[in-house]
Amino acid sequence: MTDTIARPGKIIAIHLSYASRADQRGRRPAHPSYFFKPASSVGVSGGTVERPAGTELLAFEGEIALIIGAPARRVALADAWDHVQWVTASNDLGLYDLRANDKGSNVRSKGGDGYTPLGPELIDARTVDPAALRVRAWVNGELRQDDTTAGLIFPLAQLVADLSQHFTLETGDVILTGTPAGSSVIVPGDVVEIEVDAPDAPGAPTSGRLITTVTQGDVPFDGDLGSLPAVDDLQRTEAWGSRELAGLPAEDTAPTLTPELRAQLLEAPTAGLSAQLRKRGHHSCFIDGVSANLPGTKIVGTAKTLRFVPFREDLFRSHGGGYNAQKRAFDAVAEGEVIVIEARGDATTGTLGDILALRAQTRGAAGVVTDGGVRDFQAVAEIGLPVFSQGAHPSVLGRKHVPWDVDVTISCGGATVQPGDIIVGDSDGVIVIPPALAAEVAADAVAQEIEDAWIAEQVAAGHPVDGLFPMNAEWRARYEQATGTGAERK
Repeated sequence: MTDTIARPGKIIAIHLSYASRADQRGRRPAHPSYFFKPASSVGVSGGTVERPAGTELLAFEGEIALIIGAPARRVALADAWDHVQWVTASNDLGLYDLRANDKGSNVRSKGGDGYTPLGPELIDARTVDPAALRVRAWVNGELRQDDTTAGLIFPLAQLVADLSQHFTLETGDVILTGTPAGSSVIVPGDVVEIEVDAPDAPGAPTSGRLITTVTQGDVPFDGDLGSLPAVDDLQRTEAWGSRELAGLPAEDTAPTLTPELRAQLLEAPTAGLSAQLRKRGHHSCFIDGVSANLPGTKIVGTAKTLRFVPFREDLFRSHGGGYNAQKRAFDAVAEGEVIVIEARGDATTGTLGDILALRAQTRGAAGVVTDGGVRDFQAVAEIGLPVFSQGAHPSVLGRKHVPWDVDVTISCGGATVQPGDIIVGDSDGVIVIPPALAAEVAADAVAQEIEDAWIAEQVAAGHPVDGLFPMNAEWRARYEQATGTGAERK
């Protein structure tokens, strides 16, 4: 077996394929997406895998590996399985400490030596039903994963047919078909076992147990050469499988911005909301210098923050390319969120363009607020995504900024913005509302709007504003009698 798969020409792995894993991650892909692993990552049963010095989040992933027996190029779905010769077990190991800067490609996070052990035995693909295979994983003898290919989002044959549309799958190539829920972090000394079998097939063929032992490395990464390991709570959560397993406090799942509160904020103008904030001692709620790309538009949402730092050549080389902070923010924005960008008030360079605007709209973002410029200004407007900015500028990323961080406290247009703050914008501008104050501020602003509308009626009828705006005791009594609010207050 070793001679057959020790050095495949290509190893192709899928990001998400099992429904249980997709549900755990909270996202289910519409189509399969892939990444490559180097042939040097192949390992064998009984081997070891190193957790590098300075890292903490090495995770196992029990997977079914397909080994191509006959070249496949543009094969039909009905014929795809005929090109698979062998089925075996794999452990698609990954180092989440390197994942953020590699996200999508997984070159470093998934490409380490020994990060793709295979085997130990081969199952003849012609003797099994690809929809009835099982994969299980144990860590130190405890069962951690147990799922079947009946739980796949994308059938195994579809992966073969899809990949063959784009390039030739050659004899010996390996396809890693994804991992179910249960993948988690392993530490030095842990022993991981993976087994793939077909329990309902004649003879119940099995790969046997693929055994890998984790060791501790002692050579640190050189930060002068490339990205250093870095982790945050998102990586810890995804590596361990849940916040609880990662030892993190449970998130408050109660929505800050309920449908009722959103409706009130949409009804209340920013001028009225800012007046209510001023009554409560908040005088620095304004994002200054920005205006809407779509006249008459209004945005209400929770803040997702993106921070740019001033351009510096070496920092742009390390943080400006690839899957940088800017792309991560637009790829991760949730429905109803507003991406708020700190660009230090610099209107002489763009901070987003039409592609990122389209991505935000597709994900259901409520809008974007940036105290910098917007590239492809007309195209962004035609997409229909509300954007508040300092106006148009044709420059690309890298003229003045380095995309640095997401989901941190930022300064935008002179206002401090934290992730989760309530953002409201209309023709008067954009304001930031602390979540704890949002409900009472919105309710009082709507009430004030009703009151102001009544005052406007009186002014239109010819009454002077003296004593009416604001209302003295006499006018207050008239208002309460006319609207019935006095009785309600009693």
